[in-house]
Amino acid sequence: MHATLRLFLALVALTLCFNADATTEKLLKTGKFNPKRDLLLVQFDCKTDVDDLHSAAAFVTLMSDPAFSNLNYHAVAGTYGTQEGLYVPPNALFQLAFGDHWTDAHENFAGAVDAVKALVKSTLAQKGDVWIAEAGQSDFTAALLKAIQADLPTLPTSQRIHVVQHSDWNEEVTSPESLQFVKTNADYQKIPDGNVVGNGTPGFRSAEFTQWKTHMSDRRLVTIWQRTLDTANQYNGKEGRYLNEAVAAGGLDFSDLSEVCWILGLQDIKDVAHFFNRYAS
Repeated sequence: MHATLRLFLALVALTLCFNADATTEKLLKTGKFNPKRDLLLVQFDCKTDVDDLHSAAAFVTLMSDPAFSNLNYHAVAGTYGTQEGLYVPPNALFQLAFGDHWTDAHENFAGAVDAVKALVKSTLAQKGDVWIAEAGQSDFTAALLKAIQADLPTLPTSQRIHVVQHSDWNEEVTSPESLQFVKTNADYQKIPDGNVVGNGTPGFRSAEFTQWKTHMSDRRLVTIWQRTLDTANQYNGKEGRYLNEAVAAGGLDFSDLSEVCWILGLQDIKDVAHFFNRYAS
């Protein structure tokens, strides 16, 4: 074989190997979420901490970025567990932020399970996986899994449905039976707490960051964030609800978004300021 041809073939082989390694590295970095086929469910308990409202606004901010604008997602409100305290009504905010891309499990739990199950089955039928960011407890996820298994008894749910949780407290106020069921029947991933900076996930809780509006160039996002802050201030610590001190100080708490960042491979985001610098404008 001619030396030049041997060199050419060797370069081709090296290029293919490099591309394969790069693809593998990318899949590992993104948690293997496939934006072309997979479904992202973001489930908010909204009881009794107002951080879910901030997390919803941060999530729609992320989804507004061109890199994620075509991502298949759905939000669910009212996915709470056994915790006491009053609900934080998010309906007006969620309608503004998500339009038709959300379901109300607080108003109609069984109906929400059925509605989300239809989305899940459609994704599974198209060979996609389902990724659930637990911005709350796992009771709704357990009910959803049981409904899917009833319809698709041969589906390996522990391979096709991935659940990401960041909070010890969320696990503690999930009914034990539901938590164990989800851990057994889904790919359950517990990640470092999103309230803390520098632990391997973004730290999205800051009492000091108040200058969010100076980063915003999208009027729709400004409107969503203003509605978010107004609603959060209306309910934060009121009538026995949890008092979120970062929010009370005028800061932000969208710690639950750490799970979405984990799913999408955005663990390199450091904190609230880093997030706004990257995505708000």
